[in-house]
Amino acid sequence: MEEMNMAKIMMTTPLVEMDGDEMTRILWQMIKDELLLPYIDLKTEYYDLGLEYRNETNDQVTVDSAEATKKYGVAVKCATITPNAARMTEYDLKEMWKSPNGTIRAALDGTVFRTPIQVKGIDPCVKNWTAPITLARHAYGDVYKNTEIKVPGKGKAELVFTAEDGTEIRETIHEFDGPGILQGIHNTDQSIASFAKACFGYALDTKQDLWFATKDTISKKYDHNFKDIFQEIYDKEYKDKFEAAGIEYFYTLIDDAVARVMKAEGGFIWACKNYDGDVMSDMVSSACGSLAMMTSVLVSPSGVYEYEAAHGTVQRHYYKHLKGEETSTNSVATIFAWTGALRKRGELDGIKELQEFADKLEKATLKTIEDGKMTKDLALITSLENVTVLNSQDFIKAIRETMETL
Repeated sequence: MEEMNMAKIMMTTPLVEMDGDEMTRILWQMIKDELLLPYIDLKTEYYDLGLEYRNETNDQVTVDSAEATKKYGVAVKCATITPNAARMTEYDLKEMWKSPNGTIRAALDGTVFRTPIQVKGIDPCVKNWTAPITLARHAYGDVYKNTEIKVPGKGKAELVFTAEDGTEIRETIHEFDGPGILQGIHNTDQSIASFAKACFGYALDTKQDLWFATKDTISKKYDHNFKDIFQEIYDKEYKDKFEAAGIEYFYTLIDDAVARVMKAEGGFIWACKNYDGDVMSDMVSSACGSLAMMTSVLVSPSGVYEYEAAHGTVQRHYYKHLKGEETSTNSVATIFAWTGALRKRGELDGIKELQEFADKLEKATLKTIEDGKMTKDLALITSLENVTVLNSQDFIKAIRETMETL
């Protein structure tokens, strides 16, 4: 218990703290009370992104939190509700507010990196994945910003671009003999370049190889443009830095990448176009056991970081909690969002104690699970025997006890 009598670790720059919704909001407070405030003189600039307050401020609070993140450089975010029709009624909303993650991502022009947290006893389905694979998904355009036509019958489909000066580029897509379907997708060089810079920057930051894959053999202009922009930026701005750091940038075709990933050991960053990233991030997280063991960090091309858990607000557990029933909710990814942000803040401000504290808290969290103390979701999939299932609060308390012994 000597830790308790020691002076708290001081911070110089505040973290931007974005509170959230439902069960994760409950866990957020428990984590702060049990694992952070006793050890750190925690400086944060607090924004309440809980749905009630977003509604009250007409979502201005989300915009403000994103601006604060740009100002200070590091944020930590709790899971938030993205409203649907049911939530409109439940929370009596003025309108169906957008996803806060989408708003923040757009404001920071950021790329999301998702990484599974690997722990002994929760083994990935792919046996050779001994180190985590970080998935980077380009979050703009392609099929997610598409325009579609349901073709009623015979006719000619064309792709037309009209320049500012009125000149046209025109290509025939298809001469339809009967009904069919049609879609137009796009991307911008600026968005692709931002994505590339965030990926190269994060690879350097974490000292990991970077893989990128498209289908440029089939899509000779669209996908090839992604390949070319990545290569150009790499050659011009990152090649020397990568070589100095002893890491590699590797480009291949998407089908080859998928085949290689299944045989790889992990420990690299896999950059994907929007759709590939949507699909593959779910494959990677599912193979690694549980979404509650998946961290997420949003990185802007200018090097601003926002850390969060990759999962939602755990609505089902929250309703149980409101009824006074016990819950066993996994807080690991939320704890790792805090440690990621604290470590990064420590790095930027040159506070070694803060970085060491983040390492220690992560180690204590994993050791608690490896010692057989865990929440119900992990107990169901662990290869460890005779484990103890703890409730939400007791699991966090157990981590604190483990931390006191390290």
